[in-house]
Amino acid sequence: MAKVLILGGGFAGVEAAIYLRKQEMDVTLVSDRDYFYIYPTSIWIPTGETTREDVSVPLDQLAFAHGFQLIIDPVVTFEAKEKKVTLKSGRVLDEYDYIVVALGQDKMRHKGLEHTLSICGKPEEATALYERLDTLVKKGSGKIAMGFGGNPKDSSAVRGGPAFEVLFNVDTYLKKKGLRDKFELTFFAPMEKPGQKMGDKALVMMDKMFKMTNIHKQVGVKISTFEEDGIVFEDGSKIDSDLTMFISAGTGHSILMESGLPLSEAGFVVTNEYNEIEGFEGIYAIGDSVSLMGPEWRAKQGHVAEVMAKNVAYNIFQHQQNIDSKHSYEEHLNILCVMDTGNGAAFVYRSNKGGHMIPLPVVGHWMKKGWGWYCRNSKLGKIPRIPGM
Repeated sequence: MAKVLILGGGFAGVEAAIYLRKQEMDVTLVSDRDYFYIYPTSIWIPTGETTREDVSVPLDQLAFAHGFQLIIDPVVTFEAKEKKVTLKSGRVLDEYDYIVVALGQDKMRHKGLEHTLSICGKPEEATALYERLDTLVKKGSGKIAMGFGGNPKDSSAVRGGPAFEVLFNVDTYLKKKGLRDKFELTFFAPMEKPGQKMGDKALVMMDKMFKMTNIHKQVGVKISTFEEDGIVFEDGSKIDSDLTMFISAGTGHSILMESGLPLSEAGFVVTNEYNEIEGFEGIYAIGDSVSLMGPEWRAKQGHVAEVMAKNVAYNIFQHQQNIDSKHSYEEHLNILCVMDTGNGAAFVYRSNKGGHMIPLPVVGHWMKKGWGWYCRNSKLGKIPRIPGM
């Protein structure tokens, strides 16, 4: 039986473990935390609609449900040529036929970033957002700024959707509290057309949504520094803010910088369309760790990471059988999400044929809630998986 080591317990790593076990392989997953965190539904933590516990699935439950081995111990070093992994405890893992790298990505550093919180950072930051927002609500007024940044070396590493979602959810939350007129909400981003990946039609609709909700917008000017009371831009302008949420763009994972693996200019692992790494037999990379191939609008998303994971499980199995058959992720590249607003949502889809944003008043919010329930319970094996999801 082939032994497979998976580095990382996020969407890519967990999905790889599940599907490799379906191929009856001996699978070990290593993670730096003992739970799988459902980032897409963490957007409701800042407004108190859900909790960190609600969007966390214990990894030991997933391991038990699918029969993979679990090690909770951060990776310290990965020597790719030797297929050698050293953990924080000092434990060394070096007896595996295959290694699947699913460590995710690091975040780009900005001056004064410690004055911000992110919905896409450590899970603790989502809880801190809730506490900070709650303090402002009790005060009865305030200024809130939320935005995201880009990586000039890799356009796929931007996380824009969650910033829009949290901002619109806060707007809805404050309206329910009867305090919306006491708060100033501002969206900011350094690029000229934030959200352009969704397509031109979506950009027009986003502008309408900002105007309808009276959310100010400042875009197209690079950020100079974050301060305790706001954001300073390179043209000298400043947004005053009592609470700043900023989603920094991704960059290559620090562990992989010294791994010996081929990396892109932005620090992501260079693979082919089958997630194989040239010159490194038996090592695959998936999810946010990968330099994503494809069109300019491509984006690192959970469903793309899961496609990669399923493909790698298939490709490893075929390799074991000496069968020359592989699955590629390129044909599955698209942008797909339900962008929640707290009182509804918008269905966003982008492919080579263009982009679409379809309003889903009221029902869209409950669709995303339903997806969160489905994600948790299908991964635990309590309900069947829907093909393609």
